[in-house]
Amino acid sequence: MENNVKMHSRDTISAALAECFITIDGSRYNFMQAINLEAKFETSKSEVPILGKPGKGNKKTGWKGTGSATFHYNTSIFRKLMERYKDTGEDIYFDIQITNYDPSNRLGRQTVILYDCNLDNGILGKFDASGEYLDEDMDFTFEDFKIPEEFNMLEGMI
Repeated sequence: MENNVKMHSRDTISAALAECFITIDGSRYNFMQAINLEAKFETSKSEVPILGKPGKGNKKTGWKGTGSATFHYNTSIFRKLMERYKDTGEDIYFDIQITNYDPSNRLGRQTVILYDCNLDNGILGKFDASGEYLDEDMDFTFEDFKIPEEFNMLEGMI
């Protein structure tokens, strides 16, 4: 255990130090009202029978991207997309760019871009007479992603 290299506390990522931009129809918005966002990569698998083996194997056969976000209830951007779909039947897709950067650590920046995001649902109107502030949740799917910036390797990982 003497030679076991350990992570430094400073190399954790601050949860609040991030940037989020949304691009809709060529317009780029600083999505600073976001409280949290999580995008997931989920694979689909098929069971594969294997001759001479009592158990089955598993083979990836595809993937899907899903996400969820909570943000302050202070923008009409997504409500306008829902109204546009209702009025025209045009399904609107958008991109989300997320960058994590905490200058107190040695990891650098990571940027993930989610392409062809599509709303699953949204809030049209809301109030809460006993609340402190209003927020809203949104679920979405995405069809592609890129990671143009990635974190540096922690010292001792390699």
